[in-house]
Amino acid sequence: NQRARKENNNEARPMPAAANRNGGKAEPIPATNDPGYVIGPQDVLNISVWKEPELSRTVPVRPYGKISLPLLHDIQAAGLTPMGLALPIKERLRKYLADPQVTVIVTEINSQRIYILGEVTRAGAYSLLPNMTVLQALSSAGGFLEFADQKNIHILRNENGRQVKFLFNYKEVVKGRRLEQNIVLKSGDTIVVP
Repeated sequence: NQRARKENNNEARPMPAAANRNGGKAEPIPATNDPGYVIGPQDVLNISVWKEPELSRTVPVRPYGKISLPLLHDIQAAGLTPMGLALPIKERLRKYLADPQVTVIVTEINSQRIYILGEVTRAGAYSLLPNMTVLQALSSAGGFLEFADQKNIHILRNENGRQVKFLFNYKEVVKGRRLEQNIVLKSGDTIVVP
C-alpha cells in the first residue's frame, strides 16, 4: 500500500507518526513498503533496536551515503535495502548486545527525484514514487499553462553516460492511443513541457 504524501511547494512532507496500540511512543510510517527499495543519499531512516531505546533513532542518510549510530559510528547505508542495512547493524551490535533485533524503516524518500520543467503550473523537483509514469508525474505539476505544447513533451534520461530523449504526446495518451509513450520513470528523469 502506498501512503498518500502531501505535496506543498513541490516538496514532500513527512507524514505524522501513528500512535501504537499501547498509546505509548509513536510508530514510524514507512514511505515505501517495497522490500527491494534501495536506500539513497538524503533518505530518512528509522533504526529500531528492540528493547534498546537509547540505540533506536531516526537518522538522515548523509550525501556520501552513510549514517551515524550510537556505539557504531558511521555505517554505509546508500546502495542497500532496509533489510540489507539491518544485517550489518545487527552484526556490529553483537559486540554490545547478546541477540540484537534490528528493524530499518525508510520514513522519507528524498533520494529518488524527478524534475518537471517548462509550461506547467508547478515546475520543480518531485519525489519519484514506485512505478510512477509520465502521466502520473505530470498530474503532480498542477496542469499545463496556456501555451504548453502538449503534443511535444519529452523526457530526458541519462543512460550509460549519454542523454536519451523519449517523446510524449499528452493528447494521444489521454485518449488511450500510443500508450507505450507513458513510460515508467527512473530517478533523475527530467520531463520538459515546451
